[in-house]
Amino acid sequence: MPNLLLVEDDANLGMLLQEYLTDKGFPTDLATDGQKGWQHFVDKEYDLCIFDVMMPKKDGFSLAKEVRMSGRDVPIIFLTAKSMKEDTMQGFRVGADDYVTKPFDREELLMRIQAILRRYTRQTDQPEEVKAFKIGQYTFDYNHQQLAIGDSSARLTSKESELLRLFCQNLNQPISRSFALKTIWGDDSYFNARSMDVYITKLRKYLREDPSIQIMNLHGEGFKLMVG
Repeated sequence: MPNLLLVEDDANLGMLLQEYLTDKGFPTDLATDGQKGWQHFVDKEYDLCIFDVMMPKKDGFSLAKEVRMSGRDVPIIFLTAKSMKEDTMQGFRVGADDYVTKPFDREELLMRIQAILRRYTRQTDQPEEVKAFKIGQYTFDYNHQQLAIGDSSARLTSKESELLRLFCQNLNQPISRSFALKTIWGDDSYFNARSMDVYITKLRKYLREDPSIQIMNLHGEGFKLMVG
């Protein structure tokens, strides 16, 4: 059963929508600001997100950018009183799948949710998860924690393997520091962040035999594994 994340700072509207969508077969978690919405997102898997735009602590556009930076392919609907063309265009630029302007009909929102989920289901019907990756001239065997190039190979630690797999799953795409830490270490504390930096340095050394490969630091955002 699809799980939805609704982030809406109007508590009355949020609770009404949460109850309506849950009754229609879409269990929905509600957060009342963007910061709480992000915490929900990193703590649980969701099939679709509905974000208000004008919210305290973190607006919907900023929240959507973080979701896209996380590397998780989740559809996003913006729910907002804004109706200017520029706002709509900005919503789609940050990765929106749909944009619903208040006031709206709940049944129409439900139909849009169903249509988007049908489309995503068709796109993501894939065979079992990939366990082996090609990175430039390297081959990475996640199951055996082995990174090989030519006749030489290196045995990776569990954390190195988890981190490299996350990079491979998002090749040439940005990954936020917070998402990487919470996915692999469980939280984004200062000490875990320092630990992750050490592991990234080790991965760079492992991958240095192929000059086309680079693990980039994205200032204030995170990292990106670039090939080519």
